[in-house]
Amino acid sequence: MASLLKSCGTQPTDADKQVAKSLASGERRLVLLGNGAVRHPDFAAIHAAAQWIADATGATLGFLTEAANTVGAHLVNALPGEGGLNAREAFEQPRKGYVLLNVEPEFDTANPAQALAALKQAEMVVVMSPFQTGAEYADVLLPIAPFTETAGTFVNAEGTVQTFNGVVRPLGDTRPAWKVLRVLGSLLGASGFEFDTAEEVRAAALGDGELKSRLSNKTGVAVARGKSAKAGEGKFERIADVPIYHADALVRRAESLHLTAAARTANSVGLPAALFDKLGLKEGDAVRVRQGEQSVQLPAVRDANLAETVVRVSAATPAGAALGSLFGELVVEKA
Repeated sequence: MASLLKSCGTQPTDADKQVAKSLASGERRLVLLGNGAVRHPDFAAIHAAAQWIADATGATLGFLTEAANTVGAHLVNALPGEGGLNAREAFEQPRKGYVLLNVEPEFDTANPAQALAALKQAEMVVVMSPFQTGAEYADVLLPIAPFTETAGTFVNAEGTVQTFNGVVRPLGDTRPAWKVLRVLGSLLGASGFEFDTAEEVRAAALGDGELKSRLSNKTGVAVARGKSAKAGEGKFERIADVPIYHADALVRRAESLHLTAAARTANSVGLPAALFDKLGLKEGDAVRVRQGEQSVQLPAVRDANLAETVVRVSAATPAGAALGSLFGELVVEKA
């Protein structure tokens, strides 16, 4: 790892050297990438560097996946096809129409302001959700049953298939999302929508073979020389975690969960100790955070675990929805 840092024009610190020594001498070696890396605009370069480190030290490269079915999504190739756009590109290059399935763009996208702007200019937006949401940009709302009340399958990060059955009937006239999509596909004359049961869908998607042989964390991207990013004077780099009780539409609406200790800091801004002290703040004092043209006022929390150049504003929260990209420069000032 030290040699990789040197090749990128960065001198390894003592902490870097200790990590390298641990990876080189450890009995069971593991390099893990989390969501902060996966969501980063330079993820391909980060992935390549992590793979190089794993290969050089004989370690296993793994991912702490963002969602319960991230692996399953990759197995069924829920990815943009040849010439297709990924989710970020679909909002960067606004489309005439969007279909949103269990997505609340103000909370679930990497750049809420950009996503909402794209939706508001679209000619047609269809929202499929168990909740009344998206009224400000949706032309059609299609009610569906929550995923927790329907049959389905998760594939965890280990590659283990976990199947479950629906436990209650869908409320009123709602239907599981896959059945709504089946009807829409049939009406459009599209192929691949001829299923009658969730078991048929699972068999077509996953088959009966060994799944782990279809999984790989390898990347074909080569390690490239990077450049150190430094925030401008008086500016800080944003860290945007996704708090546990803001991860999906269900837990976001669970009032009891938001009374817990784990939920208390979600709607605050975490400041490094040096900045907190420089501003002369007390716990809970209000600060204004600006990101580009967007700004939000939040109570401040002193976080000694943050590096001096970063500020934490969580994603998937009302505060996060008021700002821009999960990554970028922030300006912080006392309110």
